[in-house]
Amino acid sequence: MSDAASLFVPPADGAGEETVVAAAIACLDAFTERFNACDLAGMDALLHFPHVILSGETLVVWERPGQLPAAFFDQLKSTGWRRSTYHGKDVVLVSPNKVHLLVDYSRDRDDGSEISRHRNVWVVTCEDGRWGIKLRSY
Repeated sequence: MSDAASLFVPPADGAGEETVVAAAIACLDAFTERFNACDLAGMDALLHFPHVILSGETLVVWERPGQLPAAFFDQLKSTGWRRSTYHGKDVVLVSPNKVHLLVDYSRDRDDGSEISRHRNVWVVTCEDGRWGIKLRSY
């Protein structure tokens, strides 16, 4: 990139902050709906690629859809998992085409009891007019 300063100036698209946040949260909710339905292709449709996952200090970049193994949900269900439930979606940073969210969710059993609780940062971006999850930090 010839103008490094342009990295730090978000483009303006005229959308208000409330509209941008609502679109990002709708994307997050749709992703989790597909996750709870065990729909790998549906989840991929709500990601942007390359998709970045920061797990601890390990950086993983998915260049294309289809990166989760077909047995992913079988393995998750073997832990007793039935669904994931949000407890909070707090906005951390907003720009016209990007929203950073602190996501608080649990992995739950069929009876509603928690298997585990997680707080992660997710970044949702609007690219080519479509909102998708670009980065997840665990």
